[in-house]
Amino acid sequence: MVGNSRSVTSNQDDLHPALEVIVRRHLDHPWRAPLADHDRAAFQRAREWVADRDRPLILDSGCGTGRSSVQLARRYPQALVLGLDQSAHRLARAPRRFDIPDNVLLLRTDCGGFWRLAEQAGWRPWRHYLLYPNPWPKSAHLKRRWHGHPVFPHLLALGGTLVLRTNWALYAREMAAALALAGRAATLGEPDVGASPLTDFEDKYRNSGQRLWELVAEAGPSTR
Repeated sequence: MVGNSRSVTSNQDDLHPALEVIVRRHLDHPWRAPLADHDRAAFQRAREWVADRDRPLILDSGCGTGRSSVQLARRYPQALVLGLDQSAHRLARAPRRFDIPDNVLLLRTDCGGFWRLAEQAGWRPWRHYLLYPNPWPKSAHLKRRWHGHPVFPHLLALGGTLVLRTNWALYAREMAAALALAGRAATLGEPDVGASPLTDFEDKYRNSGQRLWELVAEAGPSTR
């Protein structure tokens, strides 16, 4: 893949000054926005797909065209992989690009709504991947980043090993700070450069010479 991707630019050069206030507010006040019918339908399909399969579950949230979901399914053949994305157009490209393994299900859904439904159902994924989410780099967009969004506590409640990758170091640092406020420790480093890129974005960023970041945390019970 040609490497012509620009680095993230932002009017924010350090942790957002409102990060702690926003994260603590969301931790203390559960998000009660109505759940959409299409998210309920997607979750029901997922529930039926995983039923009676005693296998670890991997969530690949924001999977795009499914490249990462397919690679994770091949890396962890003992697991079931649910790839979630809100774009029907991106998901429709998956079967044209890849042979979809039988341990992968790609679903059109809003990740936040799906996470809340999964939490309500008592799901506990083994691993949860957030691979190159939209960084929303403008300072005014903090609440659109996953760690600043009201769904953040529900993401944590699912538990499992959380893996975030990004090409914007500040996004990873903010996520680590938000996790610390929630009583979860995180490690921050770089992805294994010897491994095959998990996503098209990762492939493009590597070829563009950008530095990439990987955050890993156990999203289980709080130590607060």
